Amino acid sequence: MLYICIPAYNESATIGVLLWRIRKIFQAYSREYEILVYDDASTDDTRETLQPYADVTPLTVMRGERRKGYGHALNALVREAARRTKYPRRDAMVVMQADFTDQPEHLPELIKRFEGGADIVLAEREPTEGPAKVRRLRQIAPWALRFLLPISGIDDPFAGYRLYRISLLRELIKTFGDRPLVTTDGWAANVELLMQTVPLARRLERLTLASRYDVRVRETRIRPFSDAMAIYRFARQAKGRRIVAPTLAVTRGTSVAAPAPTSGIASR
Repeated sequence: MLYICIPAYNESATIGVLLWRIRKIFQAYSREYEILVYDDASTDDTRETLQPYADVTPLTVMRGERRKGYGHALNALVREAARRTKYPRRDAMVVMQADFTDQPEHLPELIKRFEGGADIVLAEREPTEGPAKVRRLRQIAPWALRFLLPISGIDDPFAGYRLYRISLLRELIKTFGDRPLVTTDGWAANVELLMQTVPLARRLERLTLASRYDVRVRETRIRPFSDAMAIYRFARQAKGRRIVAPTLAVTRGTSVAAPAPTSGIASR
């Protein structure tokens, strides 16, 4: 089973079409899957947009009553996927964004490497991709970590499009108990979850996959300075830790582009 986990906040313009595209992918790619969406107390029509998709896709919507941020959504999705699985060694969780940045057409690339034995598959972005604020944060963020949280074997620890073998997540939950697995937000939350799971992985693979900022409807929510400061504060808390990919098992994929989105229920 694959659990496609999508944190969402005010994504009514894209979330419906995204689910439709995921459904089309799995019609052609024979694999059992469930979609888990965490709606972080959206104030737009995200909730109403999601409703008709429950009739045509294996969709579960988890809704927060007040906004708590990306890190909280990620924590909730990890725990729900781990709770649902029957075969944690054979099942995986894929985290992707709701705004078209992460392309469903790339899912088979991630899954292929998981089926080949990878415990974690990272979709890394090209350094020059994205609007100016995203590119700026990509320049600043590594310096926020540089002397506090060394990272080796991974070029883009901030990207959120990832696959995790659920046995790793279950092992992590056993260690943490009821404590949050992720205590930070934004890009720092992606680094934090990576820091917790990499030591449990026997094999990690990386792919360079093109993101599609050009088809995203809304403006970026990135704030380069404040987001970099959040990453720096996290790095100070994590001082003394390291993120070291299992070097003998890391592979590097080639850049893969994806087509522009097509219409689904939400665009009618």
